Amino acid sequence: MFKHIDKTRLAAAARLGNPPQSMLRFIPRVAPLLPLICLVALQAAPPPAEVLASMERVADWQLANPAKTSDTQHQPDGWVQGAGYTGMMALADLSASPRFHDAMMKMGVNNAWKPAKRVYHADDYCVSQTYIELYFRHHDPAMIAPTSEQFNYIMAHPKDDNLEFVGPEKNNRWAWCDSLFMGPPTWIRLAVATGNKAYLDYMVDHWWKTSAYLYDKEEHLYFRDSTYFKQHEANGKKVFWGRGNGWVMAGLVRVLQFLPADHPSRARFEQQFREMAARMRELQQSDGLWRASLLDPASFPLKEASGSGFNCYALAWGVNHGLLDRAVYSPAVEKAWAALVGCVDANGKLTHVQPIGADPKKFDENSTEPYGVGAFLLAGSEVYRLGTPAAK
Repeated sequence: MFKHIDKTRLAAAARLGNPPQSMLRFIPRVAPLLPLICLVALQAAPPPAEVLASMERVADWQLANPAKTSDTQHQPDGWVQGAGYTGMMALADLSASPRFHDAMMKMGVNNAWKPAKRVYHADDYCVSQTYIELYFRHHDPAMIAPTSEQFNYIMAHPKDDNLEFVGPEKNNRWAWCDSLFMGPPTWIRLAVATGNKAYLDYMVDHWWKTSAYLYDKEEHLYFRDSTYFKQHEANGKKVFWGRGNGWVMAGLVRVLQFLPADHPSRARFEQQFREMAARMRELQQSDGLWRASLLDPASFPLKEASGSGFNCYALAWGVNHGLLDRAVYSPAVEKAWAALVGCVDANGKLTHVQPIGADPKKFDENSTEPYGVGAFLLAGSEVYRLGTPAAK
């Protein structure tokens, strides 16, 4: 199933420490027989073939209906597209068709493997996650050279640690929760690709600086940025944005996928992941999805597919890799996935995606965006594995 068995990638990861179990699934092996009780539990998981078919249908619609790149928010090297590409790569790992991989290769070539223009802005190097994952397959140094050059510059010319979200440089640090999806997964992938521990150290250090500033230890949720510290919803609750916390949940997964099993911060990352996962399970609505406002869903009753997709992805990954109890979390995952599939129209368009923004908003239920598709495909890639134990 996994076509890019990559010993070079594993060797690079080993230089950073013991590879995590999520990376070891790329090693060919014969799956052991599972106890009967596990087989019974897996029977309830969505059939992998159906999950894959839904993923391909949504991805095909997106490829056939690309966002207008003339729009400055939808540039082919920007974050809106870059988040979508992460899902396309997850699908490329599963699909027998090369069309999703080939689309990403074409994108990389057309972008000359370069991040977008703003050197320090995490949004502008989200796209490099896909470049690096393609490097894991093809081992072409040109695919990661521009990102390496840029990250070397960032480390040589660091910004201060002021995370207050004000002023012209507010985006030059990981000062908003979305950045934890855009930035850290890129840095850790480059660390694995190059064997350079400095990239890993930078990622870990800056994740926890952002966490110390934006993570609410009582709610186990992230504020979007410092401008929301004193804001409240109509019901008096704090403002915690659905997609914003979905970004963080997915960012945690995409860090844990590559963080060495013996890394000193591994337990800390896993603890935050479990805390947030438990909170997300509590906040899941009866239809299986989450709302634009996590603590005031009544004010924003419309289903929201992008944050829900990221949450489904994270919970499913946690189940598949033993961080979350299967009996507790699988029902939440399966309910979320069924609801996400219900947001796909007859043509394969994913609907109910909140438009580009920074906080809970009302929106047209037919809205879609590439990052919503990316979230759907990431979710599908882990829901697929709920029923395929040999792939975990």
